Amino acid sequence: MADLKTALYEKHVALGAKMAPFGGYIMPIQYHSIQAEHLRVRETVGVFDVSHMGEFIVRGEGALDFVDRMTVNSVAKLQIDQAQYSAMLLENGGIVDDLLVYRFEDHFMIVVNASNRRKDFAWLENHQPENVELFDASEEYSLLAIQGRNAVELVQSLTAENLEEIKYYWFKEGVVADCPAIISRTGYTGEDGLELYVENKYATKLWDRVMEAGKSFSIEPIGLGARDTLRLEMKFALYGNDIDETTNPIEAGLGWITKSAKGEFIGRNAILDVKKHGITRKLIGFEAEGKAIPRHGYDCFQGGDKIGHVTSGCWSPCLEKGIGIAYLATEFTQVGTRFEVDIRGKRIPAVVVDTPFYKRSY
Repeated sequence: MADLKTALYEKHVALGAKMAPFGGYIMPIQYHSIQAEHLRVRETVGVFDVSHMGEFIVRGEGALDFVDRMTVNSVAKLQIDQAQYSAMLLENGGIVDDLLVYRFEDHFMIVVNASNRRKDFAWLENHQPENVELFDASEEYSLLAIQGRNAVELVQSLTAENLEEIKYYWFKEGVVADCPAIISRTGYTGEDGLELYVENKYATKLWDRVMEAGKSFSIEPIGLGARDTLRLEMKFALYGNDIDETTNPIEAGLGWITKSAKGEFIGRNAILDVKKHGITRKLIGFEAEGKAIPRHGYDCFQGGDKIGHVTSGCWSPCLEKGIGIAYLATEFTQVGTRFEVDIRGKRIPAVVVDTPFYKRSY
């Protein structure tokens, strides 16, 4: 299937963005430089087009029980207008996808990774009971993420809604820049910020109004390249790199969202087994020495023994050093443990560190 375009495609092209296929869409990777865009989000505010994300609507008498059975977190504990980070598992505990669940008064919205959208929807359909309605609304919605220390102040200038009432992982339906929107406060950068879900017909108007209102904060559009380095400084997992169907949430450090005591869900027995017998590897954060930049797939060693592999890595604009995430055998995962990363045939010293790598100062 041909790559899709978001409703903001022409805006990105006009801004000179480097465009590339991602998750089934042609998306902006960078506008100027990944480092400059990264620091703009850390220092003031940036706006991301993340309209490639998938949105599924779940309705019906059995919606709550269905979403609770399909995901690892406790959906029953969600209040109306509250969201939660969660995941769907295979029966063997492998991760189908990580996702967000939003609870509305009369339905749920599940937000999934673009690259997994069709797989995820098929997975849900295969387990759908008769008293549940499922709808893939992904191509009807655009999604802007406004992130950075000035993000809330910026969006507040465009809406009569009291944004301070929206706490972390909560949302409300309102109007922003004369556009009906779902206003959410989750984020994938480590900064404060808001996500605005609107129908496609409002996307360009909202983008223009956000960019205009953001001029006083030196706002810039941010591509997916900086989105990746920003999330990596927080050790947020990226599906396909750090988690996938061969990893389970316990070894990936996602035990905190995996509520095995809540009752039945797909993959629960596998999780109970992992908790009983323990894990053999663990996802850790590390720093590399010198100017070396670790990348996905690089092997990790201690002495002559291979002890794991890098899943994500980059040059950290904030720490000004190479950082990465790696699965290491559990005996090597204590903070302070030294090991080596094989970077193009050269063994580079590295050390396991506490994460997140970056902690915001406000």
